[in-house]
Amino acid sequence: MSVKVYEGEDLDLLIEKAKKELGEIDILYYEVEKVPGIIPFLKKKKYRLFVTRKSESVESSQEVERLEEEIKELKNLLINIRESVSKIPSQPPVPAVPEHLKEKVVCSITQIEEFTGDAVELINLLIRKGVEPEVAVELVKVSCGLDIETEKLDLNTNTFREAIINACSEKLKFTGDFKVEGKKPRVIAFIGPTGVGKTTNLFKIASKFVIEQELKVGVISTDTFKVGGTQQARIYASILNVPFYVATDQKKLKEIVDNLSELDVILIDTVGRSHYDYFRLGEIKATLSGVESSLEYVLLISCNYNTREAMEVVNRYRSFFPVDYLLFTKVDESSQPGVIVNVGVKSELPLSYVSTGQRVPEDIKLLTPSVVSDLLLGE
Repeated sequence: MSVKVYEGEDLDLLIEKAKKELGEIDILYYEVEKVPGIIPFLKKKKYRLFVTRKSESVESSQEVERLEEEIKELKNLLINIRESVSKIPSQPPVPAVPEHLKEKVVCSITQIEEFTGDAVELINLLIRKGVEPEVAVELVKVSCGLDIETEKLDLNTNTFREAIINACSEKLKFTGDFKVEGKKPRVIAFIGPTGVGKTTNLFKIASKFVIEQELKVGVISTDTFKVGGTQQARIYASILNVPFYVATDQKKLKEIVDNLSELDVILIDTVGRSHYDYFRLGEIKATLSGVESSLEYVLLISCNYNTREAMEVVNRYRSFFPVDYLLFTKVDESSQPGVIVNVGVKSELPLSYVSTGQRVPEDIKLLTPSVVSDLLLGE
């Protein structure tokens, strides 16, 4: 469904203009902004109207009905398949792979030969949590010493947790809590692919600034493509009692940022775009270019990505934006938190926060060596 935006000083005229151009329309919502008039102390109202062609809404509704019908047919087909399968004589169960054989499969890398004892066990544990074998070996080696009897490397720490904390402290970079220093506002843009949770996690960070640090925060959305996206952001902003603005282009964004110079923090929510869509990434860069000199970029990565895809996101976004920090999302939906370590080691970018659920503001944690250790050990 395509959304068209009309701007002007008379809402009724905007509606008539939309009807002339599009025919029957559905009005999604409109915004009102007061702008200076000829007389400085008298301000005029400027309206921004968001509409879509009614036929498109009808077509969308018909498409939903068609999909629901197909799902119903598939359910009936699955019921028939289950009934057919239940009539087939049962077969002997396939024997499970013994645990000691699983261990051998996990450890089938050349580097493992130089380790023994607890070091081998910890490497295996990290690999099962999604840490790549080469990275696991690199991490474990940090807390190893030479075992005299076997002349191989073994852990010299009392616990796995202590070993992982040592490794993360040496091999990974961490931002610490986002703070504000200096007189100018800190301007942070949240970027990343569609569906990683930029809006939700932006407001989690906003909550930390407002509630924990008692700072003055403003939020700007450049996402006018996702229907309902700005409404969600407005609700969050209203709950936090922070100003919220929508910028449709580079000029408007710069104007808003310049007018918010009295705030401590300005957070910019961008539209989600595939890391393979260079044209759309270029559009985001063009919108942000007006304030790019003062921007910090936080790239959001879902823990549902495998390491290869996560690094594709990092590298392709870095070709457009000078990414400053990484924020990981949806760790609660993944059994492989090792992607956090892999991307941190390979990209050498500082790690900031990890999202642990959908609740705002509760479900977010500052990433530290201890938190990474807890995620990998399932604690």
